[in-house]
Amino acid sequence: MRLEQCLPLLGLLLCAVGTTAQQDEEPEGEFLVEISGTTVTITCPLEDEDIRWDLPGKTQTTKERKLVIKDHDSTPANLSCSSGKKKHELYLNAKVCATCEELDALTVAGIITADLLITLGVLILVYYFSKRRRGRASSAGDSRPRGQKMQRPPPVPNPDYEPIRKGQREVYAGLAPRAI
Repeated sequence: MRLEQCLPLLGLLLCAVGTTAQQDEEPEGEFLVEISGTTVTITCPLEDEDIRWDLPGKTQTTKERKLVIKDHDSTPANLSCSSGKKKHELYLNAKVCATCEELDALTVAGIITADLLITLGVLILVYYFSKRRRGRASSAGDSRPRGQKMQRPPPVPNPDYEPIRKGQREVYAGLAPRAI
């Protein structure tokens, strides 16, 4: 088998081995962070009942996995949740704002589609009306008589750039290059 034919098969084999290796690893718990306005809700990956949250400046013991931070001021913070000897840490750098609106993907897709349709409609209208007006005569009265186009006379020559005529060379004699 030639090398060019083996490369796709080798790539497919590497992908298959990589996905099985990822499946064999023990899944590490991840925090779930939800942001709505200025409220941040964090869910601890531990599933025990007594969870201790360590926040900057205070420690809180709860039976819930969720920690709700109201009126978060967007300052970065190191948080941790622990239960017994298990401890998970999180660096929270969430940007929040009180006047932000949340948009889902369907709304954004709808806005973009509507914009494209309106633009296409305007293009069709401009094309249609410009095509109709092309054949019409102008309604404004022209002062020029219609008929053959008159050719313009040549422009008046500038007297500073007149060609040198025979007999007038002495006027331009001072312009010759001088030997050094």
